[in-house]
Amino acid sequence: MIKFNDIKIGDYVMGEFEGKMWEGEVIRLNAEDKQVCVETDVQEFWFSPDHLHPIPLNDETLTKLSFEKEEQEDGSVKYKKASFRMVIPKKDDFSHIDIWYREDRRHNPDIHFIHQLQNAYLQMTKIHLTREPV
Repeated sequence: MIKFNDIKIGDYVMGEFEGKMWEGEVIRLNAEDKQVCVETDVQEFWFSPDHLHPIPLNDETLTKLSFEKEEQEDGSVKYKKASFRMVIPKKDDFSHIDIWYREDRRHNPDIHFIHQLQNAYLQMTKIHLTREPV
């Protein structure tokens, strides 16, 4: 489940309906009824927040978001997209991350899922994080 207040238009999430999971992009929010419209590869679906699930932050999902991966000599891994950077201490260990954009540096922010990264990216860059390459 994702809290309604944590969801922004453009976020990537998983919606659950009758046991089936649909990955998609949030395209509309209905604050009055706390409903979220998610566009999937099939069609648009409306979900309540208790039927939305976060997409985990990992190498595969960052690759889908067009991040470039750079393995460092010390075993850490840097992910880059334009001037935005993210570093994890070792390959596939996303328990601790550092992110920065220009002078804005954040040490171990509370980011564990793609929608959280998208929201931090938006705060820092004023541009929404999408799958499009930069």
